[in-house]
Amino acid sequence: MKKELIFLGPPACGKGTQTNKLAEYLGFPHVDTGSLLRAEIASGSENGVIAKSFIDKGQLVPVKLVGTVIKHRLMKDDCKNGFILDGFPRSVEQADLFEKIRKELDRDNKVDFRAVYFDLDTEVLISRIVNRRSCPRCGEIYNLKYKSPQKDGKCDICGAALIQRKDDNEETAKARFCTYSKETAPLIDYYKNMNVLSTINAEGTIDEVWERLLKVVE
Repeated sequence: MKKELIFLGPPACGKGTQTNKLAEYLGFPHVDTGSLLRAEIASGSENGVIAKSFIDKGQLVPVKLVGTVIKHRLMKDDCKNGFILDGFPRSVEQADLFEKIRKELDRDNKVDFRAVYFDLDTEVLISRIVNRRSCPRCGEIYNLKYKSPQKDGKCDICGAALIQRKDDNEETAKARFCTYSKETAPLIDYYKNMNVLSTINAEGTIDEVWERLLKVVE
C-alpha cells in the first residue's frame, strides 16, 4: 500500500531532522517545498520565473503555483510507493488544495495517508531556537543543548564555522509562533476531523522522538 506522510508542528519542533531520517529509513523521497521552488527558479522554468517574480518583491508564492510544482514532483516514479512532504500544507487553504492533488494522483491506488503532529511546549521550542546553530556551507543544523557539534563551533560534516541565524532569537521566535498559531495550527483540527492525525511527544532526544515516530508510521 502506498504511504503518504506530512508532518505538522511549530518551528524548531524537530520535524526536519526526523523527516530526513524517516525518508532514508523508508526509502521514500523527502519532498521539501522550499527546495522544489529553489530548483524551479534555478532551472529558469516558467514556474520558476513566476515564483521568482513574487519572491523578489518579498511576496509569498501563490498557493496554486506551489501546488502545481508539488503535483509535478509527486507524479515522478520515485513517489509511486510513497513520499514524505515537508513544508506543505501550511494553512487550511493549502490543505484543501493538497486534497485535490492527492485525489488526482491516487485515483487507482490504495493509500495510507497520515498527518503527524509534533507536540512540544512553547518554552522548550524557544530554547531550541535560541540555541540553534547552522552550517552556512552544507546546511547541517545543530543545537547547543540537544545536538551539539563534536568540535565547538565547527560543522561535523564539512568543518565550516557554524553561525547563528539573525532570526534565531527569542523575540523573533515568539513572533513566528504567533504566525504559526494563526495560520498553521488549525491544520491539527483539519486532519483530526479526517481521522488521519497522529500526535507524538516531540520533547527529548532525537532517538527518543524517533522511536515514538516509528510507532505511528509503521
